[in-house]
Amino acid sequence: MSKKISDSDRTKLSRKDYEKELRELQVELCRLQEWVKQKGLRVVVVFEGRDGAGKGGTIRALTERVSPRVFRTVALPAPSDREKTQMYMQRYIPHFPAAGEVVIFDRSWYNRAGVEHVLGYCSKEQYHGFLELCPVFEEHFVIRGGIQLIKFWLEVGNKEQSRRFEARIEDPLRQWKLSPVDLPSREKWYEYSQARDAMLEATDTQSAPWYIVRSDDKKRARLNCIAHLLSLIPYEELPHPEVKLPSRSKKGAYDDELSLQGRRFVEERY
Repeated sequence: MSKKISDSDRTKLSRKDYEKELRELQVELCRLQEWVKQKGLRVVVVFEGRDGAGKGGTIRALTERVSPRVFRTVALPAPSDREKTQMYMQRYIPHFPAAGEVVIFDRSWYNRAGVEHVLGYCSKEQYHGFLELCPVFEEHFVIRGGIQLIKFWLEVGNKEQSRRFEARIEDPLRQWKLSPVDLPSREKWYEYSQARDAMLEATDTQSAPWYIVRSDDKKRARLNCIAHLLSLIPYEELPHPEVKLPSRSKKGAYDDELSLQGRRFVEERY
């Protein structure tokens, strides 16, 4: 059974409180990062959800204070003509983690259970074949491959999705977020609901469960999601050697400013 992560307190979360909580969680993510590196863990985190559910913002909050060499984000474009002739899962496997890595998929192989199925980009046979084989595929790389798979579904309500799409249409800083499938997806709200339910029924397994995040409140969704991720990977804070900043050597000293004279500088407008 998929597990719901939701906020019980519906009062508005202030930016100050949000940033305080986020910083504390990000400190823990840095500690987790060191543990993953030392122990050679391999972790895959899948982010799926309705369009406008806040996947991108949640991933940014998760990754902005950790090393991109450890926490890698993968957001694949539409498949090329060549990739369309490959086995469906084939283009995702090269992005899987090596030892000491956490790979975050901003959308994943579950495209087939969602947008491809709803908008008719795959056949019914391909869709039903995916739902049948996906749990087998995931069980193989979790149990046999030693990879920890964490799957999040971000669920935004009808009214909030509408509000966010309107903001994308009107705000020039958000218009780039409006993808060619957003508006058709908006029209097919109930078809996506049915596809979501079928996906959860077929692929919510003991070795790779789904965790549902209510995301009408973006701040709470980000905090809930990061906190839950931290709870799923047992880790300890590792000791750090004492670090002292060394004094600058005067050997070979010369006038730094003088050496830059005549070079092109950015105009100081601010």
